[in-house]
Amino acid sequence: MVSQEYTQKFNELETPFYFYDLDLLKSTIEVALNASSKYGYILHFALKANNNDAVLETIREFGIGADCVSGNEVTKSVNMGFPPEKIAFAGVGKTDQEIITGLENNIFSFNCESLHEIEVVNEIAGQMNKVAPVAIRINPDIDPKTHKFISTGLKDSKFGINHWDFDEVAETVKSLPNIKLTGIHFHIGSQITDINVFEQLSLKVNFIQDWFDKNGFALEHINVGGGLGIDYSAPEENSIPDFEAYFAAFHNNLKLKQGQELHFELGRSLVGQCGYFITKVLYLKKGLSTEFLIVDGGMNDLLRPMLYQASHKISSLSSTGNDKVYDVVGPVCESTDVFARKVTLPESKRGDLLAFHSAGAYCEVMASTYNMRSLVTAYNSNSIFEE
Repeated sequence: MVSQEYTQKFNELETPFYFYDLDLLKSTIEVALNASSKYGYILHFALKANNNDAVLETIREFGIGADCVSGNEVTKSVNMGFPPEKIAFAGVGKTDQEIITGLENNIFSFNCESLHEIEVVNEIAGQMNKVAPVAIRINPDIDPKTHKFISTGLKDSKFGINHWDFDEVAETVKSLPNIKLTGIHFHIGSQITDINVFEQLSLKVNFIQDWFDKNGFALEHINVGGGLGIDYSAPEENSIPDFEAYFAAFHNNLKLKQGQELHFELGRSLVGQCGYFITKVLYLKKGLSTEFLIVDGGMNDLLRPMLYQASHKISSLSSTGNDKVYDVVGPVCESTDVFARKVTLPESKRGDLLAFHSAGAYCEVMASTYNMRSLVTAYNSNSIFEE
């Protein structure tokens, strides 16, 4: 919940903006580390979820590594103080320059998603007189039971290598002098709330890694990605995900070899609930059967509802009167610039502040300047009183 102390300060700030509760972030990280450390698991943070400096500084202070999907994310991780030996680099379309960036920084692993990519990494590493540590991303063909736009592990996905390519990949990897196969990598999707999905993944991993073991590959690590979801409908009641059940699902089902490490790439589950998007009511407009709240934040600031049909809880920080039903819409010149329809809120007026909850992941990072609108500012619980 946004405290009254913060709300008073919000009234002094130009909207729209993002706000991060770093105390909640720290509490979430502590719970995740306590749950994972009992098994010796290694955590990375997925920068694609949030690359805000204050958020990254907080995560780095806990000794968590970085998971990157672009060369710029690799560079930012290094610049923010993440040790290169804790940086994993995934993504289906790494450019030559991005591969060079990873090699120059001696990162932990290139998570490669096609045979052709492995060959290119080998070629570039050879030109630089380096050996590239590679984990093969494998498509386990598991339904993550989430939105189709954030499902990444089915057999028709662009992500990962399929099992029928194993023989060719293994033969090729053995012939490449500048590649060292250190692990296998999986990521089946995002916003997964059914723990049984992770149990299924663990059993698939056992089968797959047995194949690699029998074919002469002693894998140093397994990376099972992330994907653990958060509660968008009741963010205040469930502000921290059930990390105990999540890590236990892997411990109880995934069989590690002697000395093998198990890595995770947590994103949304660490940062999702610590973020808020704050916007102001500009106008009220009555339609034939709908009353609109037109706010100053738009789809260029918070795209998830328009891109994924995602739902964020919306709270009024200004009004406490009788409830009314509104469609909450933005100012962007697109019909799809609708945050939510038929939302029950206290009767609102021009100037009221609204808070969109669970905005810590995949929100600020997707912001754009569409319609030549300014990029939103981000504040946090440490910086806000400096403004």
